[in-house]
Amino acid sequence: MVILKSPRELALMKEAGRVVGLVFKTLEEKIKPGMSTLDIDAIVEKTMLDNDCIPAEKGYYGYPASACVSVNDTLIHGIPSSKEILKEGDIVSVDIVASYKGYMADACRTYKVGTVSQRAERLVNITKEAFFKALEVVKVGNTIGDISSTVQTFIEKNGYNVARDYTGHGIGSHMHEDPSIPNFGKAGTGTRLQAGMTICIEPMVLEGRKDTRVLKDGWTVKAKDGKLTAHYENTIIVTESGYEIITMYEGEE
Repeated sequence: MVILKSPRELALMKEAGRVVGLVFKTLEEKIKPGMSTLDIDAIVEKTMLDNDCIPAEKGYYGYPASACVSVNDTLIHGIPSSKEILKEGDIVSVDIVASYKGYMADACRTYKVGTVSQRAERLVNITKEAFFKALEVVKVGNTIGDISSTVQTFIEKNGYNVARDYTGHGIGSHMHEDPSIPNFGKAGTGTRLQAGMTICIEPMVLEGRKDTRVLKDGWTVKAKDGKLTAHYENTIIVTESGYEIITMYEGEE
């Protein structure tokens, strides 16, 4: 069942989203070669706690960290580690969820570590662009299938693949609510968008084949062919006039 949010609920989610944006602004200034993925997790946790938010990923179904930090061929759910050190040319996705007074906002950015290759640069940029392409069809009365089809068409037109086993989702007082929002599908199908819906659109893109594998830790999802991956996500509110993004910091590109 799709849950439409009240003005109070939206206000709480916007505050969670503001803090998510603040985390990303902080990471943008700090991510560099030589730091570990656990260092990134520490920054995420401290920034959230310092701003009256709880890192909602920590403890979620037993997940051990405050962020999912996924490097290169890891698509999603990379567990931060002191042994995983970022190198010049890596790309690293940081997926976070902040909870403020019981309401959540979820987003992801893929960062370029130092100077990256042209292929990595293009993958990161196309993944981000796919999100903004999807926003063009976020209108009351349109469907989830319109979003899914837009992402898939744009990504495949650019020579990449989208993940099939992982999707975007609704969000609110729970991290994952209805509806699911796949990155592939048929336009005109699925749930119709209504004002007051709060959803996460998140292109998860593979440079090579669409196949993934989960490591023995039960979390880490990697590209089966070992090629690069990227992930970009924001929480949005569907409004009468279109949408509002709540997880970007002011001035974010």
